[in-house]
Amino acid sequence: MNKTREQVYEEAVTAVEYSKSHGFKTLFSAMDASRTEPNYLIKVFNGAVGAGADIINVPDTVGVMHPPAMRELIKRIRNEVKVPIDVHCHNDFGLAVANSLAAVEAGADGVQVSMNGLGERAGNASLEQIVMSLHCLYGVRTGVKTERLYETSKLIERLSEVTLPPFQPIVGSTAFAHESGIHAHAVLKHASTFEPMLPELVGQKRNIVIGKDSGKASIEVALRQLGFEVGDAKLLMRIVERIKEVSLAKKRIYNEDIRAIASDVLGKGKRKALVELDEFVVTTGNKIKPSATLKIKFKGDTVESKGIGVGPVDATAKALEAAFPKRKLKLVEYNLRAITGGTDALADVEVKVEVNGKPYIGHAVDGDIVMASVNAMVRALDESLAMQSKE
Repeated sequence: MNKTREQVYEEAVTAVEYSKSHGFKTLFSAMDASRTEPNYLIKVFNGAVGAGADIINVPDTVGVMHPPAMRELIKRIRNEVKVPIDVHCHNDFGLAVANSLAAVEAGADGVQVSMNGLGERAGNASLEQIVMSLHCLYGVRTGVKTERLYETSKLIERLSEVTLPPFQPIVGSTAFAHESGIHAHAVLKHASTFEPMLPELVGQKRNIVIGKDSGKASIEVALRQLGFEVGDAKLLMRIVERIKEVSLAKKRIYNEDIRAIASDVLGKGKRKALVELDEFVVTTGNKIKPSATLKIKFKGDTVESKGIGVGPVDATAKALEAAFPKRKLKLVEYNLRAITGGTDALADVEVKVEVNGKPYIGHAVDGDIVMASVNAMVRALDESLAMQSKE
């Protein structure tokens, strides 16, 4: 900034005095505090406090601190500066949360955070990780409604258009997922065996994933949820073996796969879909609101419905909801993957749709992205009806 130390000090004091003269509660933040010589940093902080600063903020602007160093710095500032202290940690080395917690241990009063850890470069300390670490590891309550963390995370993900990795702590789609046979078997008996907290505490749900590493216990639970009671141990093992064989070729096993394998092994016919898409028309353009018209076959009747949305997929979701007014439908997750290259690539769509508050997965592949999306949503709705008929 081409300023001398004295100039920076004087400008800091002047800025705080100006803010206070206009009646504002004032937080003074010293940019790049973590790389500033501590004696000078404390001098500037005390100058700001003398000018009326109500809170000081200690930023690790480029994320170069580590927990022991952060603990020592905050401890020293705490001893010499007599107003509340905030910290603002960046995640350049993946230590933003650890450094923030170290600061709290040393006496910091507040932690500046962002939902999903969004921020410059590698991001900032994650709100959900800080809140739950304080809640579960330190016994500190922040006043945050933790059961709203997951839905808030998904909202921010949608609005920011920054997709979270599935293994994101607390709010990631696999944060409470279990595939390994030993893990799944244990967590079904005692959740604390392989979970540090109950998923419901953060608005999540436990997910027993069926795949090549799944054991008999988790597959038996999945079968029971789909309405199959397999009392014969040999038949159950045949189903388990078939599922493992299929999982070697497929990245993910869906309920429709489990149902088809179980029906084949047990000699039962394939379940007829309860909901079938008969006709589908979507209209979109740069000067019109996207709309969708559906004709759906349900229990021998044809139901026609329309929906308007922010895009063709959203319009389709609205049309589906209109077709089933007694069922509250909400598209909560949408994942699209191109299976092949080029403009004629096959679209692989997976959706998670909440029906009356319960989540259901739908999956479809088509050369048309919108068609794949519609079929995936219809299958999720069909899955919900099939599961509810078993209850």
